[in-house]
Amino acid sequence: MSGRARQVVADGRLSPVLVQPTPEPRPGELLLRIHATSVNYHDLIGVRGGLPGLPVPRVPFSDASATVEAVGDGVDGFRPGDAVIPSFFPDWRSGPPTRQALGRILGDHLDGALQSHLCVSAQAVARAPRHLNHREIATLGCAGLTAWRSVVVEADVRPGQTVVLQGTGGVSLFALAFAKMLGARTIVTSSSDEKLERAAALGADILVNYRQTPQWSQAVLDVTEGEGADLVVEVGGGATLAEAVRAVKTAGHVSVIGVLTGLSAPAFPLNRVMARNATLRGVTVGSTAELQAMCAAIEHAAYRPVVDSVFTLETAHEAIEALALQKHFGKIVVDI
Repeated sequence: MSGRARQVVADGRLSPVLVQPTPEPRPGELLLRIHATSVNYHDLIGVRGGLPGLPVPRVPFSDASATVEAVGDGVDGFRPGDAVIPSFFPDWRSGPPTRQALGRILGDHLDGALQSHLCVSAQAVARAPRHLNHREIATLGCAGLTAWRSVVVEADVRPGQTVVLQGTGGVSLFALAFAKMLGARTIVTSSSDEKLERAAALGADILVNYRQTPQWSQAVLDVTEGEGADLVVEVGGGATLAEAVRAVKTAGHVSVIGVLTGLSAPAFPLNRVMARNATLRGVTVGSTAELQAMCAAIEHAAYRPVVDSVFTLETAHEAIEALALQKHFGKIVVDI
């Protein structure tokens, strides 16, 4: 391929595909051939101009499945043809989050994955699970790693514990898979009985339709004999955070991940947080080391992510609109 196909975001929308020269990797870098990317709510907000201060025009999207096409000087351990995933936070290599580690995001401050070729630091990629195809690999870097850090790293879920998953989007289905790998009991909430049935087929133990049961925290308390859940993976945002707090057990954990219902939390039960000694932890993806650990676990378990639908580079704007409708089950992918 003589050039680099890509789309850029400016003025709250994606531009037509552009072609530019394929870049050369600098010392310490890898040139990646991007095969697929997936759409996250973060990408939707960014494309629509909801993240002020980002450079425009730029290439958006943070997730990618890629193969190494060329290796820069001084790079050891990678060769052309290796299947890899670039990190959401290219400066967060390992350890706890810091301001510096979270300073740059692929697709925000750096050109992202909605293009055919991308140069990244060799220290900011992980090896992809060998049993997955490119569309499946493209779902792992953001939603998969966010769920991994929530369930495995921060909450340290153990066999027999109870985990609540909100909805059936990418993060929630990954969290369901990781919780089941660890031997936990899982409760899934959704407004769709059809989606709940599909979640049950993936291992969900208890199903709650929150349209029929708006105070779903009571359903969690009922099935746990008043104890509450060890972990609630909170993706809804302001309108659901209060229910998540009411559903968590004493010394339990709420992973605060999404803002699908907005940022405001009316009638937030602060007294419940204090009385239950609950931990509310904001979770934003994870480090390269955690990404590599997650990929190893996925490969060992032979787990396959759920792909809802597939778009092309030319129809990436339609993928964003499909995400906004919130009718998907699993991840929405874009082939490059």
